[in-house]
Amino acid sequence: METAAFETDLSLFKYDNLEQLPPAYRDLTEEERTERIEVALDELGDDVVILGHNYQRREIVEHADFVGDSYQLSTEAAEADADYVIFGGVTFMAESADIITDDDQTVILPSMEASCPMAGMAEALQVDAAWAELTSVTDDDIVPITYMNSYADLKAFCAEQGGLVCTSSNAADAFEWAFERGDKVLFLPDKHLGENTAFQLGMEDSTAEWDPWDPESDAESAAEADIILWEGYCQVHERFRVEHIEQVRADHPDANVVVHPECRREVVEAADVVGSTSTICETAANADPGETWAIGTEIHLTNHLSRWHPEVTVLPLCGDACMDCNAMRQIDPNYLVWVLQELVAGRERNVIEVPPEEKELAQVALDRMLEI
Repeated sequence: METAAFETDLSLFKYDNLEQLPPAYRDLTEEERTERIEVALDELGDDVVILGHNYQRREIVEHADFVGDSYQLSTEAAEADADYVIFGGVTFMAESADIITDDDQTVILPSMEASCPMAGMAEALQVDAAWAELTSVTDDDIVPITYMNSYADLKAFCAEQGGLVCTSSNAADAFEWAFERGDKVLFLPDKHLGENTAFQLGMEDSTAEWDPWDPESDAESAAEADIILWEGYCQVHERFRVEHIEQVRADHPDANVVVHPECRREVVEAADVVGSTSTICETAANADPGETWAIGTEIHLTNHLSRWHPEVTVLPLCGDACMDCNAMRQIDPNYLVWVLQELVAGRERNVIEVPPEEKELAQVALDRMLEI
């Protein structure tokens, strides 16, 4: 059964033409990088804007024109009207930027390796097949909602099936929108955000996790629930445990804990504050001098907050290795040097371009989100 009206492919093949870093750029010192970046930016002027996601390392964000959440950064790029948008983030973020920027703006992802594992847990081709199975076992109307942390073709798929996109901040509103239009919600790819949103809405007893590739997890059982949670997760946020919070509080009795809603339900319940990366940033910014905050999200944002707010004690909720995002780490500062110097030379490298039909449908899903 074919449900998707547009052609797509797995991301592994979709972006297999992106280029590796040339050997001449691999051993640059930080001083050499900084000098080359500054020279290139002086040459390019307003023709380029650099976006740095909160999870990028210091050497990226210090050169960024804007630092923040993924969708926020895309909107900044659209308003900047620069010819070139260099996105220090991961693939789905660069795709979102390409969707909402003008057609004459070119989006560049410095490294081909920066591909979010969670987005890869629910690719449109896989969801299309699973959707056919799910809808064959129930007569109820199912509305799909995909988290912003997904590929453009999955956003397009959800639009095609009457659904929409959400962020971690407006997921509850998206669920309410969907229930006004259907009987059930299929939420993907992050089961933890979906479960936490269900609790927020008082629907914690109306959920079921579904892994369509697991013989023990069948569609018919999943379809009995009002909220069907796709088996996907963020590999960083899933690592946090309640014992990490207990250890922080034992070591720092005055510590408060703020975590991202991509964390497990029990971690969210144990925290003092729960919210998006913007909320986490605001929490640290609004803290009184001398307060202690343990941060339950990617390590580079924790490091940024420690530098940006030296009057506040900012602690990682668990060790550096626990909090590190392998995908974000692929945006090596040397890649930034390379793509900038190539633009100065008139060459575009690692361009992210969403196909027109897919872009149009994905925009519909985003527009529905903006209407709620």
